[in-house]
Amino acid sequence: MTPADLSRCVVRAVRCAVEDGELPAAVVVPERVVVERTRPGGVGDYASPVAFQVAKGAKGVGGAGFPPRGVADVLARRLGAEPGIESVEVTGAGFLNFVLPAVSAPDVVRDVASRDLRVAAALLAEGEGDAGGLRETVVRRCVLRLLRVQGGHARELPGDFFVAPLAKRDSDVVDRYGADAAVWGMVVVPARETPRFDDRLLVQGEANEFFRVRYAYARSRALSRNAEQIGFRAEAEAEAGDVDGAGDAGDSAGAAALVRALADFPLALEAAAHHRAPERLARYLVEPADALLDFQHRVLPKGDEKPSAAHRARLALAEAAGTVLAGGLALLGMDASERL
Repeated sequence: MTPADLSRCVVRAVRCAVEDGELPAAVVVPERVVVERTRPGGVGDYASPVAFQVAKGAKGVGGAGFPPRGVADVLARRLGAEPGIESVEVTGAGFLNFVLPAVSAPDVVRDVASRDLRVAAALLAEGEGDAGGLRETVVRRCVLRLLRVQGGHARELPGDFFVAPLAKRDSDVVDRYGADAAVWGMVVVPARETPRFDDRLLVQGEANEFFRVRYAYARSRALSRNAEQIGFRAEAEAEAGDVDGAGDAGDSAGAAALVRALADFPLALEAAAHHRAPERLARYLVEPADALLDFQHRVLPKGDEKPSAAHRARLALAEAAGTVLAGGLALLGMDASERL
């Protein structure tokens, strides 16, 4: 089970619990459930506050309502029996916490290949008009793209969706930093906060997250070009173990970190759309970018080494990372350059 599958599984558990009378019949089954990576110090791999959402709908049913903890206990019993979920634990007032088996690299590569978000973002951007000031336009367009790529049909956002304008000193950010860097600076902080700009946006180094994301994409494309020059291409249908090959523990750890980051992409999109928070997607992109930059040195053969199944599998994983980075940047309103 992938993290994205988990979200759908939770929705199904709510529906079945209502149908079987374990939850009040008047409960509205949510179309989507937000599942997010557990925060540091939390329990399990992933967590969801769905019980609080369901409990709100249960209030007033039969007079007494239904507490979130009770909803969570019902769902935990059901979800604990689902294949592909190792364990479910209820914490606090009703948070569901999950442990899932490790996702395989081929599964992640196939899932990423099924999404062509650069094309989707371009299509979604057609006909976009101005929303007001520069930052309001940038942020609102981004949120609408996120909602639409998740299957929504929103044409505009509620009037109470407030976007803090740029400070007067930053009215020329596009001229000072370039369009893409300016957009990154506008979307990487919550809409209600005023962004701060400085020359670190222009630094091509590790301290600049915007640079690391774009550089990681450029490296993914360079790996593909270099592989083609030495006569091999990615193998998307590689066996699950091939990505590790016969390398040392670093090969396995680097691949696992990148697989884990890419597996969270659908959840990052879901959370960014649900919370109307493009900064969640921007901050997420840093994770697969950093993982790819750590992993890139294990992708191509070294010295007299011949291309193997492991190299083809690793290249497929690196290319999947590039697809995620390019798609994420496109949804945020930025281009991904193949060469930096």
